[in-house]
Amino acid sequence: MTKLLRPSRRSVLAGSAAFAASLAMPAISRAASRPVFTHGVQSGDVDTNSGMIWTRTDRPARVMVEVSTTESFANARRLSPMDAVPGHDMAIKRLLQDLPSDQDVFYRFTAADLSDINVTSEPLVGRFRTAPTARRNVRFAWSGDTAGQGWGIDADGMRTYATMARHTPDFFLHSGDTIYADGPMQEEVALDDGGIWKNVVLTDEKRKVAETLDEFRGQYKYNMLDEHVRALNAQVPVFMQWDDHEVTNNWSASKDLSGDDRYSEKSVALLAARAAQAFHEMTPLRMTPAEPNRVYRKINYGPMLDVFFLDLRSYRGPNGTSQETEINAESVILGAEQMAWLKRELTNSIATWKVIASDMPIGLVVPDGDKIEAVANRNDGAPGGRELEIAELLRFIKNARVQNTVWFTADVHYTAAHYYNPDKAQFQDFEPFWEFVSGPLHAGTFGPNALDGTFGPELKFVKAPAEGQVNLPPSAGLQFFGLVDIDAQTQQMTVRLMDRADTELYSVTLDPKGASI
Repeated sequence: MTKLLRPSRRSVLAGSAAFAASLAMPAISRAASRPVFTHGVQSGDVDTNSGMIWTRTDRPARVMVEVSTTESFANARRLSPMDAVPGHDMAIKRLLQDLPSDQDVFYRFTAADLSDINVTSEPLVGRFRTAPTARRNVRFAWSGDTAGQGWGIDADGMRTYATMARHTPDFFLHSGDTIYADGPMQEEVALDDGGIWKNVVLTDEKRKVAETLDEFRGQYKYNMLDEHVRALNAQVPVFMQWDDHEVTNNWSASKDLSGDDRYSEKSVALLAARAAQAFHEMTPLRMTPAEPNRVYRKINYGPMLDVFFLDLRSYRGPNGTSQETEINAESVILGAEQMAWLKRELTNSIATWKVIASDMPIGLVVPDGDKIEAVANRNDGAPGGRELEIAELLRFIKNARVQNTVWFTADVHYTAAHYYNPDKAQFQDFEPFWEFVSGPLHAGTFGPNALDGTFGPELKFVKAPAEGQVNLPPSAGLQFFGLVDIDAQTQQMTVRLMDRADTELYSVTLDPKGASI
């Protein structure tokens, strides 16, 4: 490590000096030092009266938690302490409950060394705002793909996170590829223009593909060494979902690592199990006791918004040609249980807007060699393979009269807006809807991908590299995120596609059906 970027916002920096010192002075005896919070704080899955918080210490520690509705902590409520222990890599997460709605909530961690309980850390503070129970303006950001294709923390850091944070969203929806466990990094990368990209922060875990549990954990910890990531995490709740790179590229039951010399562990199932544990340990995702590694879930963000998080990775069949004519073990991508949950929750939703957060796009062809990685099977005809479940879902949404569904996704490393028009589709038994694509946050830029005509997608906007350009570095500027605003008075949804420089590339305002003004 040649350089450590420093946090820049005073309200989120308590303990950061000790954090930097802990990384810079390994020769000093730990017993003579105070505990340190190593990777900042995170909050996530915030609703009207609760939210998950997260932190990590540098040693076994008892972590005290205080919660307040004032930044001064004058009315702080002290919760029972939690122990950060090696079994979970000294990470802790806690669900804060019984919170007031539509309220700024401040939380403060203090750690006491378990080997000397009188030695305590500097406090570390984070904040979030709970969702409203009455209508108010709501703003969220979304994107995906962090630290991919060998592009790590350079001198500028992951600046797209800072650009998003300036818009003060109520939450940030990370649409997957939260890490690149299969993407080793080097100190320097030669650029096509003759320049040199320098990864000024690099850890041992990022020099190889992740195989062990600690190596998977290290992928998340690496991203949180970036000042912009930590600053956003301390101020904005992050709603996480995963895709393939949390394990390995394009993984499914058919993934074969036998010819990949980077891996000594060839079992994708074992890698996925370790990856899932690390994902849930290192992110502020709500825990579901009945299914501990479950990612699909719903977050209610007040009367105007429900967010439905899909998991198109854990329950899929093997990547193949995706030409099956019936839903079976080969064609499945959602799975029967997740599909039943989604239909039930969509039907029960009384929110104006139903946002479907999908880790992969519907109509874009995403190949895996000669196989299919996403939903679209590139034959432009009647639904086949993985398209069958999507057709079933779209038909259900129409017949159940579920209104105002909008899809948000990432995965393909460019930004686009698609309008799905049944009048132009091969499968027409659905109501029109929009799908918005964004990303990468800090990774290589690619695209654009071909559109499959099964569900009639119309390309309304696209921003991607010029033909022949692939894996452009973040310094090329083609890093993207989206902003969504829901107006309290009109309940209209305005979607803006943005780039890292904060340039608005495209905007559209959607009128809600059946909403009372």
